[in-house]
Amino acid sequence: MNAVEIKNLTVSYDRQPVIRSISFAISQKQIVGIIGPNGAGKSTLLKAMVGLLRTDSGEISIFGKQVIDAKHLIAYIPQRSEIDWDFPVTVQDVVIMGRYKKLGLFKRPKKIDHEIVKKSLREVGMLQYSERSIGQLSGGQQQRVFIARALAQQTPILMLDEPFVGIDAATEKSIWQLLNKLKRDKTIIVVNHNLTESVKNYDRVALINQRLIAYGSPSILNKELIQKTYSGRLTLLEEMQ
Repeated sequence: MNAVEIKNLTVSYDRQPVIRSISFAISQKQIVGIIGPNGAGKSTLLKAMVGLLRTDSGEISIFGKQVIDAKHLIAYIPQRSEIDWDFPVTVQDVVIMGRYKKLGLFKRPKKIDHEIVKKSLREVGMLQYSERSIGQLSGGQQQRVFIARALAQQTPILMLDEPFVGIDAATEKSIWQLLNKLKRDKTIIVVNHNLTESVKNYDRVALINQRLIAYGSPSILNKELIQKTYSGRLTLLEEMQ
């Protein structure tokens, strides 16, 4: 069974279609990149897959279930720009939020929940920052904390929206190492607008510019398809070649 299946999906903002008739399937335990220029509908597609946006038409299934019945199977990390980094919470507070769905309304975290939080922070190398305010961390450290929160949810699918914005190359490399480790147990979907050397980390890539341009292994990234996807707005094509 595929982790995700999308069939003829169309989603609009203010009656203006942002993605049109997109169809593809994502196998389990792979890293899949959703790649395209800014404004191409990548984040819209991800939010529709998570169930944050209503669809105009088409179908999305998560392990054979409708999205409304499968939200507990997905951990979603939004863009950093959508997060209030000045909110006074500690690293540990942020990660414990990942346990709330399993706790239920008004229930307090138990010993097992705190153990899962520590394990998640240890896995991303942030356990020593547990009591630090989230706003005091670097961009890369903040991203690691939100990955830890996603791990604490213990879901088979992890979705990340532009996780490499605002972090340095060394941190990006370390996050890729972590994601490659996590795909032993998880299906990982990454939205990214940049074409860089990191594309080799994907098992599959979906090239999107409102419509699906191509879907397959990174070997599909030829000049013709990239130009079609980015509509001539390329800055990294020559470097890649």
